[in-house]
Amino acid sequence: MMTRHCTDFWVFGYGSLMWNPGFAFEEAVPAVLDGYYRSFCIYSHHYRGTPARPGLVLGLNEGGQCSGLGFRIAPDQVSAVQDYLRERELIGYAYREATLPLALRDGRTCDAYTFVADPTHGQYAGELGLERSAELIMDAVGCAGLNRDYLIQTVRRLEAHGFHDPHLFALLREVEIRTGTIEAGSGI
Repeated sequence: MMTRHCTDFWVFGYGSLMWNPGFAFEEAVPAVLDGYYRSFCIYSHHYRGTPARPGLVLGLNEGGQCSGLGFRIAPDQVSAVQDYLRERELIGYAYREATLPLALRDGRTCDAYTFVADPTHGQYAGELGLERSAELIMDAVGCAGLNRDYLIQTVRRLEAHGFHDPHLFALLREVEIRTGTIEAGSGI
């Protein structure tokens, strides 16, 4: 399949933006970002946790590959969307803005505006491992709701687009075991 580069303004969503973008867009297309992977690597003190009981939210770490959605933004909405996303995503400043090459499932490539994890920030958790991540996620709640709902919605959206993220599926399974939703040793 021949690829063609698109010149419109695109946003790459890999977490809550996939199921709750909060902005107007012209189209949403499944996409893959090379060079970064999705990880529960940022402590949330606002949306999905508090300073006393932090949650975890997703960030993009360097290396690997990440599936998600590319959102094409109308030219007259670019400034408003960027302002909205800066207010939403930079609340704790644990992210950095980036424009990165994105491969859309339909064969187009584009440069996409997104947010990557800032490993120098105090809210950067890094890789905590499956058990510690599940422990934080199952107990945390912030102004946007339960931290585990953020995980569940992200996994559901990935499944809806035919993506499989083994790490997120394993994390969801661990949270479900801890909450008694499923038994250890059973299939999902």
